[in-house]
Parts: sequence; structure tokens; C-alpha cells
Amino acid sequence: MNLVNTAALPTPLTWEVEPDLATVPSTRRLIKGIAQQWGVPLSADALRDVELCASEVLTNAVEHTGARFRVTVRWTGERLRVEVADTSLRPPDPGTAADTTTGGRGLALVEGLAHSWGWHPEGAGKVVWFECTADQLVTGTGRLAVLVNVARTRVADLPDTA
Repeated sequence: MNLVNTAALPTPLTWEVEPDLATVPSTRRLIKGIAQQWGVPLSADALRDVELCASEVLTNAVEHTGARFRVTVRWTGERLRVEVADTSLRPPDPGTAADTTTGGRGLALVEGLAHSWGWHPEGAGKVVWFECTADQLVTGTGRLAVLVNVARTRVADLPDTA
């Protein structure tokens, strides 16, 4: 018997967020808090990765649209899914950052830490989403490699002050 199909799943939560970088920390903590309140079976490390991935997609919505955006959090019984709907039709691209810029690599982090991620058009904009599963936590050298690769790229992009 598949308990996922018979268990009552929490109702997805959706809310609007102001286009201000100051809202990103409280919104990512709210996402983590929702998962904890629902009893989603993610470890403390996995919840930190959810927060990190959320920070990246939330920051992108603020920086690339300058308009209010919508966040939805849902638990499918197997995956925690976070969706950010914004007003930009420009598709996200994890590989477009120039070597001389200090930003633009957050989606590489999402790609490395989340179980899956993607986007789809919606109305006059798009939805960027990522999913994390309890059994997929990136740990040990795999997690370290993701973090080091993103950090190395960001450090290499810093201007030379010598």
C-alpha cells in the first residue's frame, strides 16, 4: 500500500513578496519554517540547502524584475517544491555569467544542491522552481565540490587589488 497516495498532504502555501533584497532572508527562513512545521523529513543539512537554493531564486526574482513576485511551497509526500513566479519572460540560464562578473552563478548552486529544478512560462512571466527530497541530500565530497566550484568562480571574478 502506498502511504503517499493515502496520506493527507498539507495545502500548498502561496504569498506575494516585495521586490526588495531585504525580503530575501526572511522569506527563505519562512520557507524553511513551513517545511519544519509540516514535518517534512529533511535533515538540518538538507534544510540549509533548501534555504540556500531559495536565496538564489528569490534574489534572481528581485534583481531581474524589480516587481512583486509570488512564492509557493508544497510538499508532495516525496519532495519539497519551492516555486517563484515573476514577471520576466527571460528564461533562467545557469551558464550565462561572464567571467568578469561577480554574480550570475546562483543557479549552478541550485543545480548542484537540489534534486531537480527548472522553469516554465506562466502568463506574462515565468515560474522558476526547485525540489529537494529526503533521500537525495548532497553530502560529503559531492556537496563540498558544488560549494567550492561556485566559490572558486566567484573569487576568480573579484577585481585584482594588488
